[in-house]
Amino acid sequence: MELRTLTHGSYPRIGSTPEEQILRKTIAQLDRGEKTEADVHAAEDRVAALALAEQDAADIDVVTDGLVRWYDPVSHLAGKLAGVRIGGLLRFFDTNFYFRQPVVEGKIVRTQPLVLDEYQWAAKKAVRPVKPVLTGPYTLARLSLREPGAPSFEATVEAMADALAAEVAALAGAGARLIQIDEPALLQYPRDVRMAAEAFGRIAAYKGRAELALALYFGDAVPLYKTLLAWPADVLLLDFTYSPDLPLVVAGEACGRQIGFGLLDGRNTRLEDRTLVLRQLEAMLHKCQAPRAYLTTSCGLEYLPRDRARAKLQHLGALKREFAGGMQ
Repeated sequence: MELRTLTHGSYPRIGSTPEEQILRKTIAQLDRGEKTEADVHAAEDRVAALALAEQDAADIDVVTDGLVRWYDPVSHLAGKLAGVRIGGLLRFFDTNFYFRQPVVEGKIVRTQPLVLDEYQWAAKKAVRPVKPVLTGPYTLARLSLREPGAPSFEATVEAMADALAAEVAALAGAGARLIQIDEPALLQYPRDVRMAAEAFGRIAAYKGRAELALALYFGDAVPLYKTLLAWPADVLLLDFTYSPDLPLVVAGEACGRQIGFGLLDGRNTRLEDRTLVLRQLEAMLHKCQAPRAYLTTSCGLEYLPRDRARAKLQHLGALKREFAGGMQ
């Protein structure tokens, strides 16, 4: 069994050093008319490059660009779709972060790339494989409003899935080998699992040679775990911080899927006990039949101060090396 590490998704945009504050300062200067949009894009490039370098230094096997260009996980994608406008702010699950709520006005169509340009930029800069991340169709639809006369909720999920399927096809064609679909809303509404599974299947049909990861977080995955194993996902990324019984459930069920073990809390500055993490891993991997598994955080790291996010990455790398040493 090979254990790899991966960055879940987001990474802090701001840190304590002048270089780590360049994006915030540039945006403030733009608001005062002292900088241009091109200056902001250059600052985003610099911050994304720093994020990539920190992941490489921490020995993370699969990295992201930190999603540093995203205003939030919802409007960054939905706002680029025809048939959708962006409305007011709402809290993003139980975090202290907010997202701009999409409002569905008519037929949803992908008329431009969503994250393809960001992936291509990062893939050129990174020395490690880059994983593009997309918020899933069920979560996008669940967190959207619908104007009178707009498609039904189920039709909105299907239309979002078709738009994301086109993006996944473009990403796979551009060389992405692992593409992540985030569906945190499903854990809040498990009764909709069949609808969400059908939407994921519409996307999976267009993944080409890429592997598709399904990421669930901010909720208890235990009630859905056995059902999720039947989804056409190559990798199942799970948040273990909301599910005290999940390690026992995973350890008790034979699994042919690659599992992403989100055992490190992406929202807590404390570093997890290494012995406990490795003990849990070994117990769960006993039932995993896939040749590879991943160790990661429970969610993106943007909820942490940058120095603590960096420490989490370094902890991931150290745990991977300790696990590999124990297997020899």
